[in-house]
Amino acid sequence: MSDHSTDIACIDVVQLLSDYLEGRLTREMTSRVEEHLKTCDGCQRYLDQLRTTIEVGGLLREEDIDPETRAELLAAFRTFRSG
Repeated sequence: MSDHSTDIACIDVVQLLSDYLEGRLTREMTSRVEEHLKTCDGCQRYLDQLRTTIEVGGLLREEDIDPETRAELLAAFRTFRSG
């Protein structure tokens, strides 16, 4: 039988994964996320994709991005932050 006090919804896990990867969650929340990941293939796949994105993004250098694309990305992030 499952202990529903530790159940956590997928939407909550997805919102917590960045903090989880950076070690910013409490021990209790880390445990809840890890328990969820053990039984949820969708969230585990999302975590794997997030890790891959971080890894690949770390290989990208500023000079690898053409100036026009860089300007578009910066504008998009500014809009996202202010929106």
